[in-house]
Amino acid sequence: MFRIKARVPRKVIAMGLPTAWGAMAITYKLACPLAQQDSLGARVVTSAVFFAVGTGLILHVRQALVRELRQVREVAGAAQSALLRPLPPRIDGLNVAAAQHSADRGARVGGDLYEVVATEHGVRAVMGDVRGHGIAAIGTVAAVLGSFREAVHDEPDLGRVLRRLDRALDRQLRERTCDDPVSEEFVTVLLLEIGRDGEITALNCGHPWPYLLTGTTVRPLARTDPLPPLGPFPLPTDLTPLPCGTLLPGDSLVLYTDGVEDARDARGRFFALQAALAGAVRNEPITPQAIVRTLFAALVRHTRGKQADDIALLVLRNDRTRLHCDAPGARGTARATTHNPQPTNHL
Repeated sequence: MFRIKARVPRKVIAMGLPTAWGAMAITYKLACPLAQQDSLGARVVTSAVFFAVGTGLILHVRQALVRELRQVREVAGAAQSALLRPLPPRIDGLNVAAAQHSADRGARVGGDLYEVVATEHGVRAVMGDVRGHGIAAIGTVAAVLGSFREAVHDEPDLGRVLRRLDRALDRQLRERTCDDPVSEEFVTVLLLEIGRDGEITALNCGHPWPYLLTGTTVRPLARTDPLPPLGPFPLPTDLTPLPCGTLLPGDSLVLYTDGVEDARDARGRFFALQAALAGAVRNEPITPQAIVRTLFAALVRHTRGKQADDIALLVLRNDRTRLHCDAPGARGTARATTHNPQPTNHL
């Protein structure tokens, strides 16, 4: 035997309660003898009745808005978890920490993107920055990250990974142009590949170069001019990855978006990221998690919590001498290299 429980729709309740309160106020004014009197006591009672009805309406509207805001935040949190999935603390022998902050207070997801994946070709990372921030940038972030997560397993060369990202962005921009003909969007992208021996290769399209931390020394990973951002210009024919040295055991890479160095204080001074990193590692090497916390705290102090742009940080440290990744296929590890690599799923 089935029982069907009737449930009053929330919209009916939302509209019915204010209507009932309004009807009670009008009925009191038209039908109650006390409301027809012109004495001071009658006026006080009438005013009290209408004040109570008005207060009830305001509280009802406020409660509805709070409930709707809570639902929006839950949706935003789910979107953030789907787009910028929490990174495991260890990926193929690398210690990893990342964090991001949206400049739009109404959105938990901004225009910054990052991901780190262990593949048969090495550990591959992406850091990107979509023009604009907040809700409007989510579609582009999803297109670029989705393409990256597939391409890093399929393509043996970083140049072909970058072309996959460029095609995904082009499709996204064509769809956006149909809805918004004046929309001009671009994405800065940094692709990194770290081999088993720590060798670093990179392709940079308009993004800030990361910093390499070696002991207490802080220096840019490379000083060459990057390629133009993805979107406005076609990629060049030759996309040979740039050799950037070796990430030795104990060394760290700090990837970031331009919102970090562009952050200003009340006097208009930019945030000195290299100096902040030098201060963080002056006494002793610290973990990537501590570096992220230290930099975010320094940024909040510098801007007094009023960032004008999205901020993202990603720190990778080579801990391979202290961590052995012998379990093939485990989360955050890569399978042994094969001569005929097949696409794998990112767990």
